[in-house]
Amino acid sequence: MGEITISERAFNRIEEIRSEKNVPADAYLKVGVESGGCSGLTYNIDFSTDAKPTDQDQVFEMNGMKIMVDMRSFLYLAGTELDYTDGFEGQGFHFHNPNASRTCSCGESFSV
Repeated sequence: MGEITISERAFNRIEEIRSEKNVPADAYLKVGVESGGCSGLTYNIDFSTDAKPTDQDQVFEMNGMKIMVDMRSFLYLAGTELDYTDGFEGQGFHFHNPNASRTCSCGESFSV
């Protein structure tokens, strides 16, 4: 299974948000999947200052940023790249997930 990666654009935007919200540098970026959306599963991304990884969590590091993914979510997200765009087709974070067999038109939910 592959790691979850973050594009340079997404990394820079996450760092901007971290600075704007005064999130401590040692906070984890939690990436996950939850039930919902028009395709069945939705992506979830947030900072966590109080969570500590368990033995079941997957932890990655990129340029000093710690990324934590629970095992259930990791099964859906292995090999995924988190990207960020601010172009004409919509501003925001986008997940390039090789495991998704179908995505909705808004790109916020998927199924496998």
